[in-house]
Amino acid sequence: MSGDGTDASKRRRPNILITGTPGVGKTATASLLAERTGMKHIHIGELIQQHKCYEGRDEDLDSFILDEDKLLDLMETMLGEANLEDGVGVVCDYHACELFPERWFDLILVLRTKTDVLFDRLSKRGYSDKKRDENMECEIMQVILEEAREAYDHEIVHEVPSNTTEDIDSNIARVEAWTKQWIADKGVDDDEN
Repeated sequence: MSGDGTDASKRRRPNILITGTPGVGKTATASLLAERTGMKHIHIGELIQQHKCYEGRDEDLDSFILDEDKLLDLMETMLGEANLEDGVGVVCDYHACELFPERWFDLILVLRTKTDVLFDRLSKRGYSDKKRDENMECEIMQVILEEAREAYDHEIVHEVPSNTTEDIDSNIARVEAWTKQWIADKGVDDDEN
């Protein structure tokens, strides 16, 4: 299958990437957004594990060593199928963003969380002190936000808070409205889906 479904000019529905430091609420936000909009949710972390898109494991950081080429090939096929064959947009969530081609996404949502909230979330997950501290530093230094701003057009990158369920609901409502406008701007009949 060609990657034509990754070309924004051929899509009938948008593709969205929700990114941020581990623990900011990416998967919760993406799942709810997909449910409310009828989009396909791709949890990239699970995809990596299911399809063994890794070259090994970093025991020190308790994480997989990503095989980017394998992941990107797999995702290009999945995005194309969702857009061209199924006629639905895709909402992806992952803690990194710069590895994905800019043409794949119409909106990049960078979730941000206060450090005290993030500390508690990561501690509840059972992260080691080293892993928790590294992720806390990443959030404090705005690493994911800066990577998104460097990798994508500034117009499609949006930083939003994700501290409470109210924040998540507000973010989803904003993206729902944005999605409807994207579809209207494309001149796509909503009944086509």
